[in-house]
Amino acid sequence: MSAIPFDEMNTSGGEVRHHYQDFSRWLEHQAPERLQNKRAEADLIFRRVGITFAVYGEESGTERLIPFDIVPRVITAAEWKILEAGLRQRVQALNMFLKDIYNEQKILATGLIPPEQIFNNEQYRPEMQGVKVAGDIYAHIAGVDVVRAGEGEFYVLEDNLRVPSGVSYMLENRKMMMRLFPELFARNRVAPVEHYPDNLLENLRSVSPQNSTDPTVVLLTPGMYNSAYFEHAFLAQQMGIELVEGKDMFVDEEVLYMRTTQGPKRVDVIYRRLDDDFLDPLAFREDSQLGVPGLLSVYRAGNVTLANAIGTGVADDKSIYPYVPDMIRFYLSEEPIIKNVPTWQCRKPEHLKEVLSKLPELVVKEVHGAGGYGMLVGPASTKEQIEDFRQKLISDPAKFIAQPTLALSTCPTFVESGLAPRHIDLRPFVLSGSKVSLIPGGLSRVALREGSLVVNSSQGGGTKDTWVLER
Repeated sequence: MSAIPFDEMNTSGGEVRHHYQDFSRWLEHQAPERLQNKRAEADLIFRRVGITFAVYGEESGTERLIPFDIVPRVITAAEWKILEAGLRQRVQALNMFLKDIYNEQKILATGLIPPEQIFNNEQYRPEMQGVKVAGDIYAHIAGVDVVRAGEGEFYVLEDNLRVPSGVSYMLENRKMMMRLFPELFARNRVAPVEHYPDNLLENLRSVSPQNSTDPTVVLLTPGMYNSAYFEHAFLAQQMGIELVEGKDMFVDEEVLYMRTTQGPKRVDVIYRRLDDDFLDPLAFREDSQLGVPGLLSVYRAGNVTLANAIGTGVADDKSIYPYVPDMIRFYLSEEPIIKNVPTWQCRKPEHLKEVLSKLPELVVKEVHGAGGYGMLVGPASTKEQIEDFRQKLISDPAKFIAQPTLALSTCPTFVESGLAPRHIDLRPFVLSGSKVSLIPGGLSRVALREGSLVVNSSQGGGTKDTWVLER
């Protein structure tokens, strides 16, 4: 992989790539003052609407605006066709893997994945063994993080199958760009994204266990203090379904009901934004005040669908990530369309030895980590930080994987000094139900600090609108 980042907008010779030329010509004719005013307008509207992100542990306040950049990330129709095929393939294999490990466990019998990697994984739920889920779909909503490196090749960085977030920002970013710069959409044929809530609702209704003609779908939230509460409320409103908390529902004779002003109403499908541990205090964490006592019994009886299914986290754990290409070959008899990033599994002595020998060059991640926490970016770390991490690796190597430090692609971004390249990634969203569908594009996240490779909102990252061109 090349150490020089691939520039999304410009070639190495400084020429504007063909698919960015209309935007580039428009940008050349924009007064800096107009762009500054538009950025300020976007911030004001986002704050007024309440599009904020809760950052835990910050003394300055829990709510922060996610920075929005007005330079879009543009993907050609041909590039999207490859991405879409690769993501469909990957999520199909992951769903087949989840069905397998909770039922026949064929892949474990072959030795492709060591059984202890599954059964000792804290995301594995033995309570799901032998449970029949509607349509054999476990990951109804998947957010797959994709990066571009080297000469422009796409790689999957990680899979998010538990409660993937960020789609509301994708939708609001598009709405904002169309409001600020409507002329851009007259000049460029950009694939629409606003039908995502309709697709999501259709997807959820299609997996109702009752095969009802009018299934009741709800969105289960931990409540207003959750970091992604804006998204929970936004999606429920956009889909026209009830936003509920655990206290709003109850179980009676293995059927789930929600309380309404007209009396109890049966619930068929839960789009849950709550981790497994908190779903049912009778089955998981006894101290949970967020779930519904007895929910697991309803689920096991086949009287409610949970999206995503309990136990999906075992497939998005970073210790399982290196095996996804093998899953694709095993279940689909196909070669992966989108590659994994090369990965060292530190639990293997020979891998650990190599990682320790080149630690300053690598990115090291906790296998259960998320949000950019608990990781080492070797080239951006001090000697002291590297040595501290070395001791963590030596004392508990199974907790970590390591990867080369990718030169993530860059996209021009407005910063304090003006237009400058910043590293980006992409999270497309894959819906699996009676059919598999993707909205063209996804959430583009941008590392706003110069040289930073960490795009997570919780670590100071921002977002961009993602354009997939229709021609």
